[in-house]
Amino acid sequence: MCIQHSEDGGEPALLQTSDGNETQDASEEPFPWDVGVFDAHCHPTDTMSSIGSITSMKARALTAMATRAQDQDLVYEVASSHGVHDGKTLSAEPLAPTDQNRIVPSFGWHPWFSYQLYDDTVPNPTYDGTPAGKTAHYDQVLAPKPSSKDDSFSSGLGEPRPLSEYLEETRKRLEKFPLALVGEIGIDKAFRLPTTWTSAEEAKREEGLTPGGREGRRLSPYRVQLTHQAAILRAQLELAGRMDRPVSVHGVQAHGVLYDTIASCWKGHEKEVLSRRQKRQIATGAEDFSDDTDEDSDDDDVPNRKDIPSIPARHGSKENGPANFPRRICLHSYSGHVEQLKMYIHPSVPAKVYFSFSVAINWGAGGNEKTEEAIRAVPDDRLLVESDLHIAGEKMDSQLEEVCRRICRIKGWDLREGVERLGRNWRAFVLG
Repeated sequence: MCIQHSEDGGEPALLQTSDGNETQDASEEPFPWDVGVFDAHCHPTDTMSSIGSITSMKARALTAMATRAQDQDLVYEVASSHGVHDGKTLSAEPLAPTDQNRIVPSFGWHPWFSYQLYDDTVPNPTYDGTPAGKTAHYDQVLAPKPSSKDDSFSSGLGEPRPLSEYLEETRKRLEKFPLALVGEIGIDKAFRLPTTWTSAEEAKREEGLTPGGREGRRLSPYRVQLTHQAAILRAQLELAGRMDRPVSVHGVQAHGVLYDTIASCWKGHEKEVLSRRQKRQIATGAEDFSDDTDEDSDDDDVPNRKDIPSIPARHGSKENGPANFPRRICLHSYSGHVEQLKMYIHPSVPAKVYFSFSVAINWGAGGNEKTEEAIRAVPDDRLLVESDLHIAGEKMDSQLEEVCRRICRIKGWDLREGVERLGRNWRAFVLG
């Protein structure tokens, strides 16, 4: 419910929660850091100079994402010195001021950089190791074709890497860290590649930032083909499934393609969904005398049938092959509509899908109403919070506090109870 703020400078206003009780306005109540706050998605290794501030942060743990070639080893190194090594550590409260075990690493290849990989497992890979093959690869995975507009653009890009090599490296990193995730992975329709560095830009770049990002460069007209992004995404989803690791997923302006790619991994393993009539018939001694004509409207498991894709209602089995899909999925800084959200939480979905929100992304673009509508629609046990920041320290703590307060207000939760709930959700997502 809406919060009414005190206007006379006196006691903070009260918030009526869903159970009818009143609690202090979450924006005025002291923040309960002691119960544990967990950042579900962030990029502290993009600013390595900030890593030293992690041990002084109030947040209990940071889920640190890798995205590209330049930061895979950095996430590995930071996790080696600041990593959370077991689930018991995550439940240790209160947090000791000198505790360095704050990082849960996540290894993945972001869709922005998916053009840097080529699928060497298919009969006709897009790259053959030659200069001409390099141009051919970028012509095939980028749109429009660079060679048709700017012959120099492809030559300024790096040599494509084989997907199988990257997957094997990631598998070894995941084995080193039993709690590690796969991420950041996904699909992004809006992103355009930055132009290659000029000598003037190179001289001005901020030395403290990890190389490989946009860093203020102008954007080119080239985008990564969605089919290529989907192929790279699916390979990483299957790796996560085989190793039983959760994933952190990026999706921008391509929510339909993203859902179809994820759902293709669990095809044949959907859970069986029974109508109310079927449930009554299963009950011991039950007899059903309802009118056969109202069977479709009698199914209360599907809130809006037209929004749900037609999929087989059957359990995964040996006949359907191994279940190579991640059992726990986080759609980070979720920006889709409620109707799309409902597809992920449909009872037939065999994975547990979470939705995380950040101030920087979800409110930074002015999407307040859409974001709040989505948060209200997310089941209470599927909500996570994140900063999505590229720098650790006080700013990250500040943004985590703000997003927790906002979600508690939107959900009508008591602040302390809400932060505890969000912490339980993160543990369930990471630990299973």
